[in-house]
Amino acid sequence: MSLMEKVEKQYLRSDLPEFRVGDTVKVYVKIIEGEKERVQMVEGIVIRKRGDGTRATFTIRKVSFNVGLERIFPLHSPRIEKVEVVRRNKVRRARLYFLRNLKGKAARLTEIRQTRGKGAKAVAPAEPTPAE
Repeated sequence: MSLMEKVEKQYLRSDLPEFRVGDTVKVYVKIIEGEKERVQMVEGIVIRKRGDGTRATFTIRKVSFNVGLERIFPLHSPRIEKVEVVRRNKVRRARLYFLRNLKGKAARLTEIRQTRGKGAKAVAPAEPTPAE
């Protein structure tokens, strides 16, 4: 392990959920205005993830009042309070830049429906009790 990796290791966050390109996420960001600090939520589709270690970033895209907004967040930033995955979408690309040219229903992605996980058991109906 190099000296850089040792230094970066202490700044890596382990509390962030797994999310991929195409997922819709809510990012809670700490905003400092003068002496006040508040948390602002940004919800959008992850159109890009890049980098490794403390230099990793992800880009969120959302459309607000017919204006596309893209925001780049450092993944391990202390300004990010939390990240929630809202939807998982099926995509076949690592960069979703094509969404910039699409509007309305054309810009939708196909959602991945979660089925029962491993080890989930189907519950059998209860046995009828014999009547006397």
